[in-house]
Amino acid sequence: MELIRRVSLMREISREKRGRGKKIALVPTMGALHDGHLSLVRRARDLADIVVVSIFVNPTQFGPREDYERYPRDLARDADLCIAEGVDYVFAPEANDMYPPGYRTWVEVEGLSSVLEGASRPGHFRGVCTVVLKLLNIVRPHFALFGQKDAQQAIIVRRMVRDLNVDVELVVCETVRQPDGLALSSRNAYLSPEDRAAATVLFRALERARVLVEDEGETDAARVEREVREVLAGEPRVRVDYVALVDEDDLQPVERIERPVLVALAAWLGDTRLIDNVIVKPRKRGGEQPS
Repeated sequence: MELIRRVSLMREISREKRGRGKKIALVPTMGALHDGHLSLVRRARDLADIVVVSIFVNPTQFGPREDYERYPRDLARDADLCIAEGVDYVFAPEANDMYPPGYRTWVEVEGLSSVLEGASRPGHFRGVCTVVLKLLNIVRPHFALFGQKDAQQAIIVRRMVRDLNVDVELVVCETVRQPDGLALSSRNAYLSPEDRAAATVLFRALERARVLVEDEGETDAARVEREVREVLAGEPRVRVDYVALVDEDDLQPVERIERPVLVALAAWLGDTRLIDNVIVKPRKRGGEQPS
């Protein structure tokens, strides 16, 4: 494995590999790698000849009161994990190489970026879209892999790629969870033991939504949202930011669950904000569950 710190060198390597007909897969991350990230790496290994993992704590997607300075960083550990997984290149650029002095160009997907996470974190997705597009232009992968846990991010990036005719195939992989249901996240490291135990309520709340829709045939989105909130309210350590049932393509709220719907939530446990989601699929007529 080779560690690449300069944008120019990463572009040169990509150009050479593509010129030799090699397929490249990119797994964009902010480091603090866990099994969720590594599952993406394994999928990338199946798809491509060359696997690139980018590690870059992107300052432009953090708000002024967010956790940019304390976001976990351990490049040596992350590199060791990548070596063990057979990664070919770790691309870990410096911020001043990604955003040189005088930088002033931004990318934003209108509408999709201002709801859910975008409403709670203004400007977040402008930073995400900008850095993802830069990474795609630098690495020029044939495949780019994202996790379903960041469902809104995946939806927005897919729209950006489509709208801007970016020549890449996006692959969105299933959320990886702990045995108790908690979705893997770098921010889980912030949780106190008490908050870590309480955080399992997020999965239980989403599982309640799944049972209501897929097992009991509920189609009233308001009732599903209400019951998700009731489950969350049963854990006093949790402060809910939002619970929403939205269309999985345009992120607009739904009233009736007549096709697959994204159930998304965000909540605080102490000073740590976690997100999670599930896609629920309504029953077919006759009580059959859609495949």
